[in-house]
Amino acid sequence: MLPSIDIIIVNWNSSNQLHECLDSIVDSDRHDFRLDKVIIVDNASTDRSLDCLSDINLPVHIIKNSENKGFGVACNQGAAICNADYILLLNPDARLFKAAIDKAISFIQQPSSELVGVVGIQLIDSQGNIQRNCARFPTPASFLCSIFGIDKIVRNKFTSYMMAEWNHENTQPVDHVMGAFYLISSKVFQSVGGFDENFFVYFEDLDLSYRLYKQGFSSYYLADVQSFHKGGGTSDSIKSTRIFYSIKSRILYAYKHFNWLQATTIFLASILIEPFTRIAFSIIRLSRSQLQETISAYIQLFADYKNIYKSIAQQPPK
Repeated sequence: MLPSIDIIIVNWNSSNQLHECLDSIVDSDRHDFRLDKVIIVDNASTDRSLDCLSDINLPVHIIKNSENKGFGVACNQGAAICNADYILLLNPDARLFKAAIDKAISFIQQPSSELVGVVGIQLIDSQGNIQRNCARFPTPASFLCSIFGIDKIVRNKFTSYMMAEWNHENTQPVDHVMGAFYLISSKVFQSVGGFDENFFVYFEDLDLSYRLYKQGFSSYYLADVQSFHKGGGTSDSIKSTRIFYSIKSRILYAYKHFNWLQATTIFLASILIEPFTRIAFSIIRLSRSQLQETISAYIQLFADYKNIYKSIAQQPPK
């Protein structure tokens, strides 16, 4: 019997992107898997992006949230009704190439892939370029390089946890693949408790990959399997909020996985130094919009200090 798969798509005002993503699933080859259902978890969209889904020739299940619960919570909601062998987390701004799921499933089904926890694929942007979407597990040093802006000037394995210096043209094991296409065994996903819901968005997939790694599972990047991925998605319209959540999630990740001194150093550097490095780069680029986005992001960050402290307090001491 073919392995079964459930696809989870978290939607927030994705508009036509969601429909194009679903159309690509309809057009996908299904030689090596059986599609059980496509679960769309909608985080209180207001753009009518759920309209006309009844016309899609797919077994669609919709979960509607009355508020935006974030990516990790929404994925866990979708996973709670999954009964298939595998879960594919797919961004609504992705459009699958015909053989993408088939090839990914075929790879993870191989006996040699018994300890492969996650499979990711090559993502192509709107200009036809390969996106650098894999990452190493962050270290305190790589986070500090990001805070000081060193990773923007020198990109290598010592200054950045993102594998931007690698061309992503060969298949290989990696620490982490981006959650835009994130294929994982349902049993493996459940064995580590799914996503940590303290992360609203950003770093939740990296955190999951790291917890899988500690359980003995690896992540694999397939260069010969492709999907289009716009990148940024609907968060392009709220860049300051994206910056805010990125900084907040980095702080939470640090307190979860580093010792207290390292995490506190990253926290203090994030709130006392990084605003000025971001402002400096926006001035160098003569970008008023980046300057405004940075200021707005830090206003949101300081306004959210109680929730940040609450999340930090929940982490066990290292």
